[in-house]
Amino acid sequence: MANESLLWYKQPANIDKWTEALPVGNGRLGAMVFGGTQFERIQFNEDSVWSGGYRDRTNPFAKKELENIRSLLRAGKINEAEDLTRYAFTGTPEFQRCYQTLGDLFINFYNLPGGINDYKRSLSLDDAIASTSFTAGGYGYRREVLASNPADVITVKLTTDNPDGISLDARLVRGRYSEKTGTIGDNMIYLSNFDGMEFHWVMSAEQTGGKINAMGEYIIVKNAKEVVFYITAVTEFRSKDTLGDCKRILSKAQSCGYETIRNEHIKDYSSLESRVSLSLSGGEQGNKQGSQQDNQQAGSKNELPTDERLKNVKLGETDLGLYELYFRYGRYLLISCSRPGTLPANLQGIWCNDFLAPWDSKYTININTQMNYWLAENCNLPECHNPLFEHMFRMAPKAAEIAQSMYGARGIVAHHNTDIWGDSAPQDTWIPATYWVMSLAWFCLHIWEHYEYTLCGDFLAEHYDLMKNTCLFFADFLIENERGELVVSPSVSPENVYILPDGTHGTLCEGCTMDSQILDELFNAMKSTCRILNKDADFAELIETMHKKLPKTKTGKNGGIMEWHDDYGEAEPGHRHMSHLFALFPGKGISPDTTPGLAKAARKTLEMRLSHGGGHTGWSRACIINFYAMLCDGNEAFHHLKELMCHSTLENLFDDHPPFQIDGNFGATAAIANMLVQSTPDAVYLLRALPEAWSNGSVTGLCARGGLTIDITWTSGNLSNAIIRAKKDYTGTIVYKDTTHSISLKAGESIENQFYIP
Repeated sequence: MANESLLWYKQPANIDKWTEALPVGNGRLGAMVFGGTQFERIQFNEDSVWSGGYRDRTNPFAKKELENIRSLLRAGKINEAEDLTRYAFTGTPEFQRCYQTLGDLFINFYNLPGGINDYKRSLSLDDAIASTSFTAGGYGYRREVLASNPADVITVKLTTDNPDGISLDARLVRGRYSEKTGTIGDNMIYLSNFDGMEFHWVMSAEQTGGKINAMGEYIIVKNAKEVVFYITAVTEFRSKDTLGDCKRILSKAQSCGYETIRNEHIKDYSSLESRVSLSLSGGEQGNKQGSQQDNQQAGSKNELPTDERLKNVKLGETDLGLYELYFRYGRYLLISCSRPGTLPANLQGIWCNDFLAPWDSKYTININTQMNYWLAENCNLPECHNPLFEHMFRMAPKAAEIAQSMYGARGIVAHHNTDIWGDSAPQDTWIPATYWVMSLAWFCLHIWEHYEYTLCGDFLAEHYDLMKNTCLFFADFLIENERGELVVSPSVSPENVYILPDGTHGTLCEGCTMDSQILDELFNAMKSTCRILNKDADFAELIETMHKKLPKTKTGKNGGIMEWHDDYGEAEPGHRHMSHLFALFPGKGISPDTTPGLAKAARKTLEMRLSHGGGHTGWSRACIINFYAMLCDGNEAFHHLKELMCHSTLENLFDDHPPFQIDGNFGATAAIANMLVQSTPDAVYLLRALPEAWSNGSVTGLCARGGLTIDITWTSGNLSNAIIRAKKDYTGTIVYKDTTHSISLKAGESIENQFYIP
């Protein structure tokens, strides 16, 4: 099959349609490249450009009203409890800080001949470079844009074979949201901001041939054969001398030169990207006969522009290569927006076009931020997970203040949003989401997952206090209900509304299924951590006592999983959130192997949601793909992957909520991996959710729990080869269909061809 490595288009992105542009990023800096001819727009971001500094937004009435709210809930006075919660628990002021665009680089070209031909705009996933090429007046023009992590700059290189060269002016633009612009020497311009987050954004230029000078807020180039722009930005979040640091970064970059930066960029990026590869082929109905024709048809389709391929899939055509490209693109996006030392991927990764973006483009932590990292471990990008863990440490001091001041509890707690500062107070006054306290508990499961995949004891020890302090909060906060169970109160099932038998609509509740499922996973992880690190035996006993009193997941009268503690009706049966399936994925409490009854109920829940229009947002559809993968139903998983592509994927393959949210990209990428390889700490399952449409294929470099790396090949729907490599000592089983094979490997060893029936 032809190599799927390129997003490409025959025309520039519409200057007013941001989601047609192509993203580059180095973790800290991001850009969207439009690829214009006479006029080029490149929109920029820096991960710490937010609207302002930290504020203590603690509502002073929360702690004194907590028991009153609980009493109202027990008495069934839902509306009164919700009103009191809105008054006493909402942050003051209501809103956290928001993520913002850095601005735009605008480039005007002055001596471009007429007659544009041979236009091509592309993003290479081989080298993470966005390119634009065309001819004008018979002369060739080419641009490259890359975001270098080693050099900490974004570079733009422009070349031509026109003997008159390139003439242009370029400037950095932030509209009314900049304080000052100007020049530094004869080849550098800057833009600064001191209202909110202080920063400097600086661009320097060098040329071959012709002339260059800086004037006003422009860099002006005349008749150059080649021009290179070096661009960086630094905020006060990391620096006490933002302008000085920008100048030092650019001076070093220019001394290295473009070719060195380019080579080091490709080496750095490839060290992450090349770990995993995926190849798919096979007819839409899983034709087991002549896959050669399928290969030829699928392979030829990358000769079409990406937007045309996407359109054809939406019209019902088969293009398995587009799913390969989508999978690879998901890994590319995480590499580009989440690196050690950067902030975690936000609601749009790092790419944001607004000063007041939808949902503030911050961290929505009742699923969306967590979802951004579902692919980090199984898709072999564990270091890209680090920014999430680093942000937990940033949150911890604020989360401890909130736990004490709002709830009178020890430990740490946060609600459904956070921002650059780790603000942990409630955000918004929207009751279905705002007053939810489970986010850090869910984050801690990412710590545990990272350990399960890497078996790094030092990492677990370093993050132990985060897990312990999260558990401490619940040790103080959980209350016993009339059934003797420990429940979260008040709580919500994000972001759904229930209906009581008397017709009352409510959101606030005394315990919901998702709460108990998350705590089940957290308490299991905490007990295991204490055992592995050989510490806090008394605390582990406390957790065990609490664990035994958690409510169990139940099946309702409709045959599905109950979302709340009682079998309520739903105001929106097709709701985008499916929180009560947490134990199916990303949790482990529901499985066709260990809990077949609950697995059947989970499937029923999915069917009911979908029958009422569920999956209508991109990220929700990505969840559904993962759910069906965990239910070992590859055909349904692939059906919903197609639905995601057809209804929730934009021209540049960004996920569409709508509007653009990156969590759907990341969730679906993880789902594709889960369709091929799943794991528990002591077992690896191969091709457990392989769809008939993917009758032939291979994948290399996927990771499994226990420190394993997996390469597999399959033909006519059957496993034909498998290689298991161990990074750490491993003892467990490899499962393929009804065959179970026990293995024991030392670190560095591998085993091949013993897990299938030829």
